[in-house]
Amino acid sequence: MAGGKGTRLRPLTCSLPKPMVPILNKPVMEYTAQLLKKYNIDDVAVTTAYLPELITEYFEEGQRWDMNISYYLEDVPLGTGGSVRNAEEYIKEPFLVISGDALTDLNIDNAIDYHRTKGSKVTLVLKKEAVPIEYGVVITNEAGKIVRFLEKPSWGEVFSNTVNTGIYIIEPEVMEYYKKGDSFDFSKDLFPKLLQDGVPMYGYVTEDYWCDIGDLNSYKQTQFDILDGKVNLELDANEITKGVWLGEGSKIHEKTVINPPVYIGKNSLVDTCRIGPHTIISDNCDIKRDAVVKRSIIWKDSHIGEETHFTGAVACNRVHINKRVNVFENAAIGEESTLLDGVMVKPDIKIWPHKLVDENTVVNKNLIWGSKASKTVFGYRDISGHMNIDITPEFAMGLGSSFSAISKGGAIVVSDDASNAAFLIKSSIITGIHASGGQVIEVPDSILAMNRFAVKYHQADGGVHIRTDNADKNKIYIEFIDNNGANISRNKEREIENLMNRGDFERCNADKLKQKVSIENFSSIFIKQGLKLLEHKDALKRKNFKIAISSNSLKHLKLAKDYLNELGCSINYEKYEGIKPLKKQLSYLSNQIKLGKAEFGVLISDNGEDMIIVDEKGRSIEKEDYLLLTSLIAMKSKTEKIVLPYIVPNIFEKMAKSYNVEVIRTKSNPSSIMHEMLKNWNTNTEFPLQYTLNYNAIWGIGLILDLLVSSNSRICNLVDEFPEYYYLKEEIPCDWKDKGRVIKDLIEENKDQSIELFEGVKINDDRGWTLILPDHEKPLFKIYTEGFSQEYAQELSVSFSKKVMDLLTLT
Repeated sequence: MAGGKGTRLRPLTCSLPKPMVPILNKPVMEYTAQLLKKYNIDDVAVTTAYLPELITEYFEEGQRWDMNISYYLEDVPLGTGGSVRNAEEYIKEPFLVISGDALTDLNIDNAIDYHRTKGSKVTLVLKKEAVPIEYGVVITNEAGKIVRFLEKPSWGEVFSNTVNTGIYIIEPEVMEYYKKGDSFDFSKDLFPKLLQDGVPMYGYVTEDYWCDIGDLNSYKQTQFDILDGKVNLELDANEITKGVWLGEGSKIHEKTVINPPVYIGKNSLVDTCRIGPHTIISDNCDIKRDAVVKRSIIWKDSHIGEETHFTGAVACNRVHINKRVNVFENAAIGEESTLLDGVMVKPDIKIWPHKLVDENTVVNKNLIWGSKASKTVFGYRDISGHMNIDITPEFAMGLGSSFSAISKGGAIVVSDDASNAAFLIKSSIITGIHASGGQVIEVPDSILAMNRFAVKYHQADGGVHIRTDNADKNKIYIEFIDNNGANISRNKEREIENLMNRGDFERCNADKLKQKVSIENFSSIFIKQGLKLLEHKDALKRKNFKIAISSNSLKHLKLAKDYLNELGCSINYEKYEGIKPLKKQLSYLSNQIKLGKAEFGVLISDNGEDMIIVDEKGRSIEKEDYLLLTSLIAMKSKTEKIVLPYIVPNIFEKMAKSYNVEVIRTKSNPSSIMHEMLKNWNTNTEFPLQYTLNYNAIWGIGLILDLLVSSNSRICNLVDEFPEYYYLKEEIPCDWKDKGRVIKDLIEENKDQSIELFEGVKINDDRGWTLILPDHEKPLFKIYTEGFSQEYAQELSVSFSKKVMDLLTLT
């Protein structure tokens, strides 16, 4: 399989297909060819797509390896399975599928023996991976039979740490599910069909070396592992001393300091300098006096000048680096680029090919359209970071271009909270959208709920809202909205992340640029639409509710006051005196109720979506209790379904059953919840009741008041209807690399119990249930427990918390 572009490896792959990227001075695919030959596999079909001539010219017909190589070019993308089906004559007998752009020393004979012993129709070679979310996770039973596939799961779906290496042993009859020319993937299409039809598939878990060279870190680490002797292969050089390999014709000055392991290719010159450890210098390179090169990879025909420090970086072919240059960790310099005297390249920077960097320049952004260095840009629900550190104008412009690209150049509502930092980032995002040919509808001085409404109101293709943290004006949050007003899906987030990592955004010509449309005073439209949702406005005005409100956001306070005044409510709130702690705000609301100045209180969160209600008895209704309250209101309003995150107590379902309401469980991230709430909801400007109550605090207050008036009730009466439940939450810190292993061990240890693998691992017993869920953003496990009594809940929580901590201590 040699069709990969290697987009995440750019700029290394700007002019090379991924299988041709060098590993210790020769293409990674050559190691695959040598491995096949070692196990007497002589007939090889190579599937190509991207820059195929570079592969065919190098490998020709396989004479150098005494192999017969044939090539099959994909004119149109056929998927992993379709490309193999295209090589029809090679699938008449059992065959091996192996990647040309990963490195392995797999014992192929052992894998084939396993396949035959099990009577398997398809055997997947699996590998234990500490952080498996970038791979396809495969779940097997005790006998090794495959029972489930998960493609690039979220942490909540990581039920195993065994990942698909993309190496398969396949019996030819299973390929008859498709015809030559069909487009299909093995893991997404064929394998799930085989699983559904009961075709025997097994997973062979190898202890041999395997690494998918998918990004710069894995590319470097693979070569370091070879030098450390972790890979069973021979190097094409002489080991002149322990851990130092030198190619023919290379010369090293006698005063050069070398700290092994180090590999130097053919015909290279190394002057009096310091090299290593973990340094790879390819053929025909020139390392000048007093240079320092360590943990780095330098491709062929490159020059490192005097007093230059090159640390943890990669230089492609024919790179010329002058004197006193500093290149830092995880930087990559594209081929035929030149860095003049005194240049500094900051960590994680990528310089595309053929660039000239002037003297004494500090390169602190990619020399291409800006992109964030991290593969994962999004957090739990948004992008957050500090202005001009994590989130720069260049980065924001790339976000705008990426979102415009996945929105197909459609209309995007862009709003901000009118803070200085948000305005700067908003302007950059708008520039990025325009540069990619998108249409911008600007809604200045806004809140997140207004952005969601504006997307529906203007029938836009999406929205972006930028706000700053009320406690830290340099911290920024960027939220992306789809055309229904919900947060974009994880798939859309991945599309943006992939575009940001590649950095090659589409640009439009001047005649395709679209004018920005700016909507002033959109808040008045927002308030009017919120009033239209209410059925008993006249009764509300006669009731003259007295309400205390609090928030750290002045914008939310003002909007809530304007909205509620339209309903005849009397509003009390403290004058703004900086950031107020949660306890102080709740104490203020409770005191207003005790003093008779308010019937109940509302605390609106910083993002304007969540709220805490303090009822007439002074009780705080928040988190699960607030969700219970909004679910009860929805049920009383004759809603046919309620949507609940998987993590909340089962008591919700018992309550729903008494109202004859369907409960739909979904993943616990906001995007999944919103999408389920908005499913099959086509109204242009309104939103479902439960959605509004949970994601628009200002309209939500009005809907609660509307119910209270229509039912002649009070909030405390609704709270008194809550069934009693026993629910605990716990957090346990961990290392990122332990998450997949711990989840797999928990599944194995509890295989005889009643377990659910919808999100995390949920274990049921006669005392209740416990859910262990890896956190998406932080290195920790979240443990949720519901018991049939407080004692049972406590027992379960303590027991499984200890179990997780015990598993974390294992090596």
